[in-house]
Amino acid sequence: MPTLFECSERDDTFSMAAKKRPVTGGVDTHGHTHHAAVLDRVGRVLGDRQFPATAVGYQALLAWLRSFGRVAKVGVEGTGSYGAGLARHLTAHGIALVEVDRPDRRTRRAKGKSDPIDAIAAARVALSGQACGTPKTRTGPVEAIRALRVARGGAVKARTAALNQLHGLITAAPEVLRAELTALPTATRVATCAAWTVDDARLGNPVEATKAALAATALRVQALTAEITQADKRLRPLVARTAPRLSALTGVGAEVAGQLLTTAGDNPDRLRSEAALAHLCGTAPLPASSGRTNRHRLNRGGDRQANRALYTIALCRMRYHPTTQAYVERRTKQGLSKKETMRCLKRYIIREVHTALLADFTALNTT
Repeated sequence: MPTLFECSERDDTFSMAAKKRPVTGGVDTHGHTHHAAVLDRVGRVLGDRQFPATAVGYQALLAWLRSFGRVAKVGVEGTGSYGAGLARHLTAHGIALVEVDRPDRRTRRAKGKSDPIDAIAAARVALSGQACGTPKTRTGPVEAIRALRVARGGAVKARTAALNQLHGLITAAPEVLRAELTALPTATRVATCAAWTVDDARLGNPVEATKAALAATALRVQALTAEITQADKRLRPLVARTAPRLSALTGVGAEVAGQLLTTAGDNPDRLRSEAALAHLCGTAPLPASSGRTNRHRLNRGGDRQANRALYTIALCRMRYHPTTQAYVERRTKQGLSKKETMRCLKRYIIREVHTALLADFTALNTT
């Protein structure tokens, strides 16, 4: 029969072995709380717990994961939204992160939906290798560019809505106003409406009320235009400093370069190859062959804003770049449709973009 000392020695040995075993974590993130789960190397659930989404909560979550063993990696949902703070904390402590998509509807219908279930599912896809994407670090100049572009994009959308509202008001305005404004260019129309003086004592009159509405809308358009202009002044030099080689490519301006940088992130090494970037941007060709027909089709997945940026580059080159014009003419003679030619052209452009991005970030990291 083992003595008390022998039993204690066995417990210590088991505890040391448990601390050395590799474990995989999974986190279901929310606005105020994060739910974590941990699995061993064969997928057995060792535990799950909820933590507050604060700096103290991040520390407690990591300490709890490490209490089960050596953390090999952690699968985190929403590393670009609710999980951004946790992802930065784990990365700063040397934990390998895996970006996890939320379970599809079919899986949720079969297994149900709860925070523990989602956290365990995140850990399982990270452990199996089904999820292998590296999240963006969000700690460098690209994150700064992204934040500025979010504000600019909101202003652009709001200005478009205000201009549409102005057009609708003019279309249905009393004839005395509509006849004066209809033939004017947009900029002149906005300036004219913004300069109007409204008599608040006569707002019961449809003409005066319409003038008040037009003036308010026009002033909003002018304010948003000023906001967009200010955002462009801030973005242009920042983008040029961060990615000079990308900005120098034909057809790439500050807005296009900013979008491509935002898509790649501060750590473009997470894009394992040029093909990975093409897939991320929705320009990787998808096979669409059948029988004697051998062809590829457009990829409608990926980051559609990045795909739009590549489309802008392609349009610019098709109009002003002689080499691209010759390429389009040759592919058209081969029987390719305009969509197929555009797909091929965007795939060629992504090669230049990938090379320029890697060169820019290599230079940025060495300075």
